[in-house]
Amino acid sequence: MKKWKTQSGHEIFQIMSGRSNVFLLTNGKTNILIDTSIPRLWNKLVKRLDYLGIKSIDYLILTHAHFDHAGNAKRIKERFKACIIVQKDEEGYLSAGDNILPRGTTLLTRAIIHFLGERLILKFRYDPCKPDFIIDSVYDLKELGFNAYLIHTPGHTSGSMSLIIDDEIAIVGDTMFGVFKWSVFPPYGENIDLMIKSWGKLLETKCLEYVPSHGTANSRVLVQKDYYKRINRMMSYKGS
Repeated sequence: MKKWKTQSGHEIFQIMSGRSNVFLLTNGKTNILIDTSIPRLWNKLVKRLDYLGIKSIDYLILTHAHFDHAGNAKRIKERFKACIIVQKDEEGYLSAGDNILPRGTTLLTRAIIHFLGERLILKFRYDPCKPDFIIDSVYDLKELGFNAYLIHTPGHTSGSMSLIIDDEIAIVGDTMFGVFKWSVFPPYGENIDLMIKSWGKLLETKCLEYVPSHGTANSRVLVQKDYYKRINRMMSYKGS
């Protein structure tokens, strides 16, 4: 089980991987779960929490409301009485148990969305859940006992969020992928230009690791390399 410890003593556990990563942030008193994976992996999620001795989850942060991130939100809320935090643009989807249909960002994923998109949306519905805290652009977690904050990083979806912990580690949802050694570019996204600008926003922090929901952590060097390549291409295209 992958684990990080920050300068403030905050511990971050990657308690689920594979279909979608799930993280637990704790300061020893308060526990925050970040995303929930898919409904069919509920039992595995509970076993991992039990393994860590987690009896309470105070807050659940959803990086966005796709089924592989929010699919177990209702169960987490019911079992642990967790307060759910989501960005305002995702509230309606979470409350309906619905998915935002993203666009493909490659030839293959564009074809998948074109031919199968509507069927996938119906297949991947999940139990609806009402959030407790709706945030806009920035949300400071100091009152919750953490040197951490949430920032709005749209692009993959309009309401995607990232969690910045101790200005060392960023948990970025699907704003980036960690599948390829040469790129952090996700295969799906509503708005590519916004997504690339969100990378720039994340690089304004001092974080050295950017931890996505799919794959492994990306280094700051890799994120910078991909960001400058794509932002220059984007600006060149707009200027032509």
